[in-house]
Amino acid sequence: MMEQLDQTDITILRILQKDSKKTAKEIAKTLNLTSSPVYERIRRLEKQGFIKKYVAILDKKLIDRSITTICQVSMRYHNEAFIEKFEEQIQALEEVQECYHMAGQVDFVLKINTKSLEEYHDFVKYKLSKIENIGVLNSTFVLKDIKHTSEFYI
Repeated sequence: MMEQLDQTDITILRILQKDSKKTAKEIAKTLNLTSSPVYERIRRLEKQGFIKKYVAILDKKLIDRSITTICQVSMRYHNEAFIEKFEEQIQALEEVQECYHMAGQVDFVLKINTKSLEEYHDFVKYKLSKIENIGVLNSTFVLKDIKHTSEFYI
């Protein structure tokens, strides 16, 4: 799919990754183009799925979710039904910000943001532990965010 993109498309994507509120007019000015072709390119990039959605990235401290936990989950059984059920149940847990199915020593890695260690404890005790087939949970806590970006290198 990347071969479908020319340098102008890539530049537009880079600009929008940094600031999705940029208008076609502002982007056009940066690229020394007119607004209409830039607008059409953005719409095409959306339609083709290169741009999935536009979001606001919140400050976790200001919304009182400053404790970031990386939780490694190992399953007891690895058949398709158990994996699909786990994935479905994780989708319903709003505390889980990210979930990855892994290859290696653990089966899943979760990223969870809570306001306190007590809230994380309650999440594990009352929600996560209710999911069948979890064998081992290993939680680690982020001491400091060094790099955090939603941008892809393109």
